[in-house]
Amino acid sequence: MKDVAAAAGVSVATVSRALNNQATVDADLADRVRVAAAELGYRRNGVARSLRLQRTDVWALIISDIANPFFTAVARGLEDVAQEQGYSVVLCNSDEDPAKEARYLDVAVREQVSGVVLSPNEVSSDISHLQRLGVPVVAIDRPLREPVDSVLVRSAAGAEEATAHLLEQGWRRPACITGPESAGTAVQRLTGYRRAMAAHSSRPPKNLVRYADYRADRAGEAAADLLDGRYPPDAFFVANSEMALGVLEELRHRQLLPGRDVGLVAFDDAPWTPFTERPLTVVAQPAYEMGVLAGRLLLDRIGVPLDAQPPARTRRLRTELVVRGSSLRG
Repeated sequence: MKDVAAAAGVSVATVSRALNNQATVDADLADRVRVAAAELGYRRNGVARSLRLQRTDVWALIISDIANPFFTAVARGLEDVAQEQGYSVVLCNSDEDPAKEARYLDVAVREQVSGVVLSPNEVSSDISHLQRLGVPVVAIDRPLREPVDSVLVRSAAGAEEATAHLLEQGWRRPACITGPESAGTAVQRLTGYRRAMAAHSSRPPKNLVRYADYRADRAGEAAADLLDGRYPPDAFFVANSEMALGVLEELRHRQLLPGRDVGLVAFDDAPWTPFTERPLTVVAQPAYEMGVLAGRLLLDRIGVPLDAQPPARTRRLRTELVVRGSSLRG
């Protein structure tokens, strides 16, 4: 930095501010510093800077399933915000495993990340160590019990709209295959399903709910169990697109076609959903926008002293029912 300062004819402090894109530096001086840095091949010592600041220019994104296209879109939105502000994002896949999630949270502490965006396995996921160190955390997709910023969608409302749509199309016994009971989104989507069923019938059918673990194979098993029951469903509301693949496979095995033999709606608009034999009706979530908003909430807190932090904020985004052939009777 001293070499760059000498070449640009400015102080070392000006070099530091210019290379950190601080607005207090005169534009002409900042240009001189950048030219001098480029000519000298200056590269910031990231390790030394991290030791001095006690943090890195890295965010940790801890998600529950890297194979789910929903989280791919979330990651893209978060990364776009991070890159604009000079941060990098490390992606961690907890795989719906609380122990694995806890290990990644420990890694975030040890590596001194600047912030964490977490899709928690459970509402009680332990982030206390991060909070003690003043590392900001944003919960995404699923809420946390701790008072942190959250970016959520109106899952119950989306599920209610989807189930009501099936009933309005004339399907009489729609089943619900939702995620694990420990996941907030699974509970909310089941709540929305039950609201719609109660609103459309004084005696809603029983034994039409199954819990899976947001995996295709488990959802396929749940669909088989329902279809083999004494009073099988004639339609399905499925709580995410990964599980919808398992249900579709089971329906194909039984030669049942969505939109002809059964109705089908799934949460999440994965890239493949318009291209099934009968395009899949979905509850679309603004996944990319969720990632962007999580990044902006994180930026608001980075570098702010603990005693000056604003109260926790929750942003709830709307879903959109995208109607396609799989739910239209006949």
